Amino acid sequence: MNNKTIITQFLLLGLPISPEYKHLFYALFLAMYLTTVLGNLLIIVLIQLDSHLHTPMYLFLSNLSFSDLCFSSVTMPKMLQNMQRQDPSIPYGGCLAQIYFLMAFGDMESFLLVVMAYDRYVAICFPLHYTSIMSPKLCACLMLLLWMLTTSHAMMHTLLAARLSFCESNVVLNFFCDLFAVLKLACSDTYINDLMILIFGGLIFIIPFLLIVMSYARIISSILKIPSTQGIYKVFSTCGSHLSVVSLFYGTIIGLYLCPSGNNSTVKEIAMAMMYTAVTPMLNPFIYSLRNRDMKRALIRVICSKKISL
Repeated sequence: MNNKTIITQFLLLGLPISPEYKHLFYALFLAMYLTTVLGNLLIIVLIQLDSHLHTPMYLFLSNLSFSDLCFSSVTMPKMLQNMQRQDPSIPYGGCLAQIYFLMAFGDMESFLLVVMAYDRYVAICFPLHYTSIMSPKLCACLMLLLWMLTTSHAMMHTLLAARLSFCESNVVLNFFCDLFAVLKLACSDTYINDLMILIFGGLIFIIPFLLIVMSYARIISSILKIPSTQGIYKVFSTCGSHLSVVSLFYGTIIGLYLCPSGNNSTVKEIAMAMMYTAVTPMLNPFIYSLRNRDMKRALIRVICSKKISL
C-alpha cells in the first residue's frame, strides 16, 4: 500500500492499429457509429409514427433500439475523440460514468431480449389470448420494472468500484472503461466486487439466456404441431429477427467473457468488445428492418403519407 496514489484519470489502451491506418479506421468507425445512430433512430421514429406498430412487440423493439443507441454512444464518441486527438486519457469520474451506463444499457438489452422472447411465445402458443395477456398495463409495468432493475444493478457496481484504491498503474487494457479491466488495476481488495459480479452476472445474463432457450423450446414444440409448411414458415419469419439478435448478443458475450484466452488475450478482448459495443448495435436495425415485413410496410406508409401531405 506504500505505492498507493490518488488517481485522477485513466489511460485507455485503445485499439491496436498501426499509425498509417488510423485515419482509415477512424473513418470506418465514424461511419459505423453514424449508421448505428440513424438506424436505431429510424426504428424509434417509425414505431412512434405508425399506429400499426403500436403493439407490445414494437414497444419492446423501440426500447431495444434506444438501449442500443445509448450503449454505443457511451463508448464510440470517446474512442473517436481519442483517435483524433491522440490523447487516451479519461477522467476518473468519466470512467465511472462509462461503467455505469455500459452496465445499465447492457443489462437492459439482456432483459429486453427475454421479454421479446416471451412475447413471441405468447403470440405463437396462445394467439387467442395474446391481447389479454400482453395488455398495455402489463407492458408498461414490465418496462418500468426493467429500467429500475438495470439502473439499480449498474449503480451498485459503480459504487463498489468507486470505493477501490488504485496504485501507480492507470492504463485500462481496452478502448473504454470496462469494469473487469478497471478492477485489475485496483490495489485494494476486490473480493466484494468479484462476488457481486459472479452472483448478479448469473441473474442478469445466464438466467435470461436459459429463459430464452425455454421459450423457443416451447415455440418449436408448438410449431411441430402445425400441419402446413406455410404456417411453419410464417412462425419462423416472425421469430427470425429476434433469434438473430439473440445470437449476436450472447455470442459476443460468450466469446468475450466465457471462452479461454491465449497469449493474445488483450487483442482478442478488444476485438470482441468492439463487436459487443459497436457492431451489434449497428446490425440490429438492419436485422429488424430487412427481415421484418411490418417495418418495411410502416416505412412505405410513412413516406407515402409525407408525400401526400406535401
